[in-house]
Amino acid sequence: MTKIALFGATGTVGSRVLREALRRGHEVTAVVRDPASLPDSVSGAGAGAIGLVRGDVLDPASVAAAVAGHDVVVSAFGPGRGDPTTLVTAAKSLIGGVRSLGTDAPAPRVVVVGGAGSLRTPGGPLVLDESGVPAAVLAVMHAHGEALDFLRTVPVEQVRWTCLSPPAHIAPGERTGTYRLGLDGLVVDEEGRSRISTEDFAVALVDEIERDAHAGRRFTVAH
Repeated sequence: MTKIALFGATGTVGSRVLREALRRGHEVTAVVRDPASLPDSVSGAGAGAIGLVRGDVLDPASVAAAVAGHDVVVSAFGPGRGDPTTLVTAAKSLIGGVRSLGTDAPAPRVVVVGGAGSLRTPGGPLVLDESGVPAAVLAVMHAHGEALDFLRTVPVEQVRWTCLSPPAHIAPGERTGTYRLGLDGLVVDEEGRSRISTEDFAVALVDEIERDAHAGRRFTVAH
């Protein structure tokens, strides 16, 4: 059983990660600004244990208080309709909060849900450089890319971090438990499609928690 602190547990991705981790018997602390926003139904979602604390991913001191004593910190934070640059603030706050815990105990690993914009299309440009991307989506892509650039400056000897980027299309759907792996290139199928269900994205993320296979790297998954 792994002790996981999860930011963004009420979101589309975070709620699936929460359920997948509980399904596998892990102990999850959902770190939320508003405890009332977490559905009661997740308490019976699996064999794992769930805790609930109030915390703010944008505040390093709040992060430190919430994640102390955990093995892994997961951020599925998203800006919603707010300022996309909070994605960069969140990444810096997570690393700062974990660093501030000191060296008396092993620092928790950090797993961040990234974006697809900085992935390279097969034989072509980055996703964010493709034509026709709406301005609002492009702003979020650039913010995710800046957050990843920051993470890449963090030595894994200080904080053992990983970033998981989704494919071009991700939406709630079926949990098959299968996916294909990539690193900095968009994973596509034989018809050129790049997609995954949110449920299988959560499977991949919890697999990474259990396997620790991409320390100091970004990776991606797709069906």
